[in-house]
Amino acid sequence: MAATVLSSMRIGTPWAPALWLPLILVVVAAMVTTAAEHQVPLVMWSSDRDLWAPVADTHEGHITSDMQLSTYLDPALELGPRNVLLFLQDKLSIEDFTAYGGVFGNKQDSAFSNLENALDLAPSSLVLPAVDWYAVSTLTTYLQEKLGASPLHVDLATLRELKLSATLPALLLIRLPYTASSGLMAPREVLTGNDEVIGQVLSTLKSEDVPYTAALTAVRPSRVTRDVAMVAGGLGRQLLQKQVASPVIHPPVSYNDTVPRILFWAQNFSVAYKDQWEDLTSHTFGVQTLNMTGSFWNDSFARLSLTYEQLFGTTVTFKFILANRFYPVSARYWFTMESFEIHSNGSVVYFNASQVTGPSIYSFHCEYVSTLTKKGNLLVTNMQPSLWQITLHDFQIQAFNVTGEQFSYASDCAGFFSPGIWMGLLTSLFMLFVFTYGLHMILSLKTMDRFDDHKGSSISLTQIV
Repeated sequence: MAATVLSSMRIGTPWAPALWLPLILVVVAAMVTTAAEHQVPLVMWSSDRDLWAPVADTHEGHITSDMQLSTYLDPALELGPRNVLLFLQDKLSIEDFTAYGGVFGNKQDSAFSNLENALDLAPSSLVLPAVDWYAVSTLTTYLQEKLGASPLHVDLATLRELKLSATLPALLLIRLPYTASSGLMAPREVLTGNDEVIGQVLSTLKSEDVPYTAALTAVRPSRVTRDVAMVAGGLGRQLLQKQVASPVIHPPVSYNDTVPRILFWAQNFSVAYKDQWEDLTSHTFGVQTLNMTGSFWNDSFARLSLTYEQLFGTTVTFKFILANRFYPVSARYWFTMESFEIHSNGSVVYFNASQVTGPSIYSFHCEYVSTLTKKGNLLVTNMQPSLWQITLHDFQIQAFNVTGEQFSYASDCAGFFSPGIWMGLLTSLFMLFVFTYGLHMILSLKTMDRFDDHKGSSISLTQIV
């Protein structure tokens, strides 16, 4: 049973003195938080037999890497049906199956009844409780390359109109929502609704007698561990403390033609003209009427155009220009933001943004993308001095290989050697030099080999002139 296999992990903590308890809680909470942020479950089943051998490595705590996942997927894609369904949920964790599944025989209370029934009846099935988040983030691209078919975003109505073939490959992507318990629907209700969608899709395929292989996974985990600071602060005070309201996270800007093509997000988007600053954050993100006229996308070129009326007394358009190219040296595609343009009053100001780059299967993230020197100066204007200044805080963009409205794994602009690391290295080297020099001086000391004996003749030192 899927719910039986997907059981939560239990951690046994030995007794420690009260003095060490806060430290142990901090370490355990940090470990659990790190693990929870990088694992999502993956459930697969097929209408064909003997596609997967028994999984021997999925012991408690094992995390399936991208290489291991490819060894599981290759037999199903090479020998199994050519129709592949990918049920992609926004959030899902192994704890959801434990909390809302029929793990104790309560089938009537399970939120995954259709999924459990599909696994019971499937000739072949595979359950991976913990898969590395990076492996799942590239799953759609991997399936597309193996099948040689572009992913098709479908819903139940579209699926009924499709005519699937047993010989031609097809990759169908079905998005399933997930909302937190603070939303309009509880997680159990949402998971039950998602399970009903899965059941209806499988019923449609069964009625058409189409062979298929299906997979269920998520973009990110749904379970978030409590703040470590709250755990370390003492359990007795938590009932008296107020929950700190989390900051409002606005959705990214999404340019769509038939599916999402370009995603853009920033914590703060500010523009200055002649040293007069304007905050465009609230006018950009979460705005249904955002003017994106002039935006364009294809496999090798993307342009995101954002137009604002009455900005500094005129109409101003900001354009992000990105290109996607194949580099034989790395044998992969890389994207680069070739320029950032500001159009106003018939004039155009160009900014070189070539440092905004990364593999095309990733998104790009940087703490600051700005024209200001103190904030990295990733945007360099072609005319100095410029009347325009731009600052994007916590900037993230993706224009290629976009799946839904979720960013892929981010290629960050931060270098490995930060100023703090350099200071630590230089201080350590200086202290090592002082220690080595002092040790050398101590080892160079020589003791006297002759001593004055008061009973014998005194030592005479002949003066050499």
